[in-house]
Amino acid sequence: MANPLKCDLCSKPATVHLTQIVNNKVHKVDLCEECAQAKGVTDPSGFSLADLLLKASLNPEPSAAGVRCEQCGFTQNDFKKQGRFGCPACYNAFGAIVEPMLDTMHKGTAHTGKVPQKALARKSLYDRLTKLELDLTEAIKSERYEDAARTRDEINQVKHAVGQKPTS
Repeated sequence: MANPLKCDLCSKPATVHLTQIVNNKVHKVDLCEECAQAKGVTDPSGFSLADLLLKASLNPEPSAAGVRCEQCGFTQNDFKKQGRFGCPACYNAFGAIVEPMLDTMHKGTAHTGKVPQKALARKSLYDRLTKLELDLTEAIKSERYEDAARTRDEINQVKHAVGQKPTS
């Protein structure tokens, strides 16, 4: 059996394990119960995720040091204490601080969302149907009735696949 991990502060057996990834580097901290309580890690009111995020870089950027939201007056310390921003304008004011953190935590800083595969397939069928209907109108206008008949048959096949009533 492997040796139990020791507390990084006092060498007692560690029961609390924290892992933080900053700039693709893993930082692990192992603490015993007493040291974890002394540092406020086990106390939900004393431990703040925002505090960890603000300490993410050991050398904070000088440009971010005195940032204050012009709309609500929120500061970095307010964010650190409360764990949330004061108003929507704070996201712009603290963008230089938040974006690098989000970029390392997620696949980017812009939410792109997801679309189910069935919805994509249905959308492509509707797009195809719209194009065919335009082609049918054009074929009728230019009196290409054989092309119009083929296009009509194709429209009926697509409508059948989508679940609509075929056109006669």
